Amino acid sequence: MENPSTCTATGDSRIPAAKVISSSYRRPSSAGAMYGDRFIPSRSSSNFALFNLPNSTTSSSNIDTDSAYTSLLKSALFGPQCSGGADFFQPLAPEKFACGRRFGDGNGDGSYFQASPPNCNIFKYKTETRKSLRSRSRSMFGFDGHLRGVPYSPVKIRRKVPSSPYKVLDAPALQDDFYMNLVDWSSRNVLAVGLGNSVYLWHASSNKVEKLCDLGVDDSVCSVGWAQRGTQLAVGTSNGEVQLWDVSCCKMLRTMDGHRLRVGALAWSPTLLSSGSRDKSILQRDIRTKEDYVSKLNGHKSVVCGLKWSHDNRELASGGNDNRLLVWNQHTTQPVLKYCEHTAAVKAIAWSPHLYGLLASGGGTADRCIRFWNTTTNKHISRVETGSQVCNLVWSKNVNELVSTHGYSENQIIVWKYPTMSKLATLTGHTLRVLYLAVSPDGQTIVTGAGDETLRFWNVFPSSKSRKTESEIGASSLGRSLIR
Repeated sequence: MENPSTCTATGDSRIPAAKVISSSYRRPSSAGAMYGDRFIPSRSSSNFALFNLPNSTTSSSNIDTDSAYTSLLKSALFGPQCSGGADFFQPLAPEKFACGRRFGDGNGDGSYFQASPPNCNIFKYKTETRKSLRSRSRSMFGFDGHLRGVPYSPVKIRRKVPSSPYKVLDAPALQDDFYMNLVDWSSRNVLAVGLGNSVYLWHASSNKVEKLCDLGVDDSVCSVGWAQRGTQLAVGTSNGEVQLWDVSCCKMLRTMDGHRLRVGALAWSPTLLSSGSRDKSILQRDIRTKEDYVSKLNGHKSVVCGLKWSHDNRELASGGNDNRLLVWNQHTTQPVLKYCEHTAAVKAIAWSPHLYGLLASGGGTADRCIRFWNTTTNKHISRVETGSQVCNLVWSKNVNELVSTHGYSENQIIVWKYPTMSKLATLTGHTLRVLYLAVSPDGQTIVTGAGDETLRFWNVFPSSKSRKTESEIGASSLGRSLIR
């Protein structure tokens, strides 16, 4: 581009024809012509009537008008510094100058004025960007870039959930039993898995596996459950016992009796360990006392297969093969709430960490529904048909989403957005019912287990603040590893 500082105003109002001012160009291989993206048309070929400006070439009597036009054109093209200074801003008829008029408006007596800002360049070249386009839309349509009076509906980018597990562990002898709970993830990032008559620990930070215990040939593991804090692990057995282990030193602290049949469900509060059994009862155990249990809850008419304490540790939800969902508190041995809408066994239970009293439950093969309850008002909120047996539910602690795992007939994992219950992702990979589910302590990763004897690790939830590194969640290697 020509240097504007070399431009001077002359008495001759004519300018060279078709000057090219280009910010970029390319030279084709077949020709030596230069291509530009900006053109200043010659005055003789321009339609000046569009600007309501006189053409000085028609009469020598219009010298003053012609000079004004020359100054105006140079200022518009090269800036006011090239037009002779303040003369450019003087209207031809100062006494009739009026603000608010458009460029090129007449004063009624044949004179014209420039009402635009002095630095405005009508032929100014600028590369448009998304940001500049958004700024332009604000100026055209309003502050939010939309038409005034039209409700603003921002376009939300759908979060991408990886469709494949980042890690797969072989888990030989992982049982295909709907009434067991054989996988749990501790607050210290250790995964406990019951395989046959043994319990194995997978340390996510180091990717190491160790064997915690072996119950012998006459017993088997039916449930595992970590204490909310610390290194204590409860193990429910097929002979009705509950063993308490200190994982830090691989030592069994005590054995607690009370059930007549196998213990398939465990749940911890800070002071109580609850166990549910095939004998239809729930036992409340205070591990600080010598007694095996401090109270017995009778309300179910069949196997107790689901147990979850609320996040404030005031209420315990239980589900059974009698299709019932019951809610208990610490002050009574009778359920305070009874929900009988499910038409199949209720194993999947989850309390929302985001809304007090919000409880989700899922039904088995004959039901295939997820239901939501408000336990503070004793109201049924909503029902969602999933199309498959609901085996587990867990809420994200970082966002208002939840995951369900399923059995017959799709064996899928679904990530839901609450309360719309729109599907964010449907994950497949297991070849049998996805009976086991646990969430990592950072709230981003879930592990699922099935009778196909595999554990699969999925990144499904976002981080609350910053993304954890893969080493912190044990994703140091891809592919398949043996858990023992």
